[in-house]
Amino acid sequence: MIKSYKISFSGQVQGVGFRPYVYNLALEFNLKGTVSNNEDGVLIFASGDSQNITTFYQKLIKFPPPISKIKNSSIIEIENVLFDYFKIIPSTKNGQLNLPLTPDFAICNNCKNDVENTENRRYNYPFTTCVNCGPRWAITQTFPFERNNTSIAKFPMCPKCEKEYNSPPDRRFHSQTNTCSACGIQLKLINNLGKTIVIEQSNLFKKIAILLSEGNIIAIKNTSGYLLCCNAEDPKVIQKLRDKKHRPHKPFAVLYPSLEVLQKEVILNENQLKSLTSAELPINIVSLENYNGKIALKEVAPGLNQLGIMLPYTGILKLLANELSFPIVATSGNIHGSPIINTNADALKKLENIADYFLQHNLKIEHPQDDSVVKFSTKFQQKVLFRRSRGYAPNYLETSINSEQKILAMGAHLKSTIAFYPNSNLYISQYLGNLDNFDVYKRFTEVTENFIQLFEQQPEIILVDKHPTYQSTQFGKELAKKTTSELIEIQHHKSHFTAVLGEHNLFDKKVLGVVFDGTGFGDDSNIWGGEFFSYQNNKIERIGQVDNFDWLLGDKMSKEPRLSLFSLASEEMNKILKQKFTSNELNNYSYLKSQNKLKTSSIGRLFDAVASLLNITDFNTYEGEAAILLENSILNYNLKTCKTYCQLNSLGFSAKEIIKNIYKDVEEGIDRTQIISNFLFTLATHILNFSKEKGFNKIALSGGVFQNTTLVDMLIELASKEIKLYFHKDLSPNDENSSFGQLMYYLNIHK
Repeated sequence: MIKSYKISFSGQVQGVGFRPYVYNLALEFNLKGTVSNNEDGVLIFASGDSQNITTFYQKLIKFPPPISKIKNSSIIEIENVLFDYFKIIPSTKNGQLNLPLTPDFAICNNCKNDVENTENRRYNYPFTTCVNCGPRWAITQTFPFERNNTSIAKFPMCPKCEKEYNSPPDRRFHSQTNTCSACGIQLKLINNLGKTIVIEQSNLFKKIAILLSEGNIIAIKNTSGYLLCCNAEDPKVIQKLRDKKHRPHKPFAVLYPSLEVLQKEVILNENQLKSLTSAELPINIVSLENYNGKIALKEVAPGLNQLGIMLPYTGILKLLANELSFPIVATSGNIHGSPIINTNADALKKLENIADYFLQHNLKIEHPQDDSVVKFSTKFQQKVLFRRSRGYAPNYLETSINSEQKILAMGAHLKSTIAFYPNSNLYISQYLGNLDNFDVYKRFTEVTENFIQLFEQQPEIILVDKHPTYQSTQFGKELAKKTTSELIEIQHHKSHFTAVLGEHNLFDKKVLGVVFDGTGFGDDSNIWGGEFFSYQNNKIERIGQVDNFDWLLGDKMSKEPRLSLFSLASEEMNKILKQKFTSNELNNYSYLKSQNKLKTSSIGRLFDAVASLLNITDFNTYEGEAAILLENSILNYNLKTCKTYCQLNSLGFSAKEIIKNIYKDVEEGIDRTQIISNFLFTLATHILNFSKEKGFNKIALSGGVFQNTTLVDMLIELASKEIKLYFHKDLSPNDENSSFGQLMYYLNIHK
């Protein structure tokens, strides 16, 4: 019996080949009707045999297009409608946008084959995409996701592309990013004086490979922003890049030409392999144990036994990689600390003293994004996101929110993001950076305003961090006045805690929250960073902390690990302090300490103090350097040989006692790797013992300290079967999760 149905899908269903997939499936089941995008997702009207429609619907749910993510679906029988055939019809927008935004996807294997096949008309065309891959969020101007709502609309399709676009069997059927060399985006190579290098397009990537092999630095405009590239096996050019970029020690990411080349040099596990071949294709931080290559490791990743690696994720990078016989440094195109550059004019202006050449194109990048970064712990393969950006942003599909209010969360300061809930979906921006930098702050405000414009919704509630001097807080306050929104301040570490609770949907449970990080303005006006919280029945209570110690000289303390050691050192350590400070400094800092009233419980600063005491570093040239070098000083550990450096008390434990006992081991000549293992073992043991003493069997862990994958592995190994550990899944443990956490706090805790 012929019946008609209205079928709706929401989730990541636009820009993923959903409509062409529906079209072909409808033909398979002999259905007639229409499919279109709308402000809520994908809308289908289908007439045909009712059993066929039911099977069609079930197959769509069970076997959707590969990069789609269905969040909700519905099927409703309607009054019979007569259709002549099944077709894709133009999208309509009858209301405000209410669907997830589509992130960028790495080039798929089919498109890789197209650009490498001399018989294919897309041979050597660097912007080759299909319904399963290519830029999405990077080129989005508005939604629904249609070509005329993106910056690719500037490039009308040629007859051959039109034919593919209208051909149901073709994988470019209704591909909104469809272009070719005849009608598409154009590349050009210029030097740092702006002079065009005249060269055949077919030889362009060969020329760039030669320039890289000759020791040049090339700024490459990718589809999500500029990358600065050089030969990763050439120590001189890497050092030149470091000097010019003002990035003395922070590790560079390395792009390998292919998976085959990578696997000859680096041992990958199953999770890393899966990540490096995924549609998101983030940078993976991998161990250099048994490394078998020629990368200039001292220059690429100073002092580290790990390396950030990636594979070509766009046609541009793939075509370049095909001409390379060596891996290249591929780092964000910016001056260290500034946002990634996305325009040709900006690149030439700001990078002319860094890059020797520029590979540019004429596609406008609407939403520039850094590469995402992920690491898997060694023993238990726990996934830790270090940066959530390209490939993930701006969607967050893993939570259901039921609120009529329009809520904007401004996040933190160092690793800023914003979270916006303007409809029935939640959006979390790409990583934006440190708001101390004016250009980052400008990008932060632009992204915020763009979100508000895109969704045509003014926030009713604006959430900010309690820290009065955070730029995100100050901008949030200004915006609240401008939009007459209600402003609510949320304590930094409580938002970290609720971020984990939100990711795991634990608001109906009793949970211990452990938040260990660098800094955060506390409810008592001190600097928190080593906190134990209880959560139950929609209430959070701070039930423990690392014993307070002196917070000295503001931001200077986070940049100089020796100051953390000075704050925590006992008198017996004076001989070590004399090696690290001048007599004038010691006198001045001793006076400041005697007058100081500002205290901290920061575990981040405790890591700094340990790193300084062990002579790993006394100065941080990038955020978290001491902690990263500390973890990198040990390759593995043995729990049987570990001991704790302090006793647990009813409220927490003492950082001063830890430093005092580490000093004793240093004096006794105990091996540094054993001391670091003991230190991490102390933290892990006290977290688990604290939960046991307070009667918790669920522990949620957040804060930048939990980017330390050795500590994560220890916790997993030490936890009894009765204890359930909750780490971040789809967000970073660092301050990037603050915006999401603020939103979760407001919805579940704030009354």
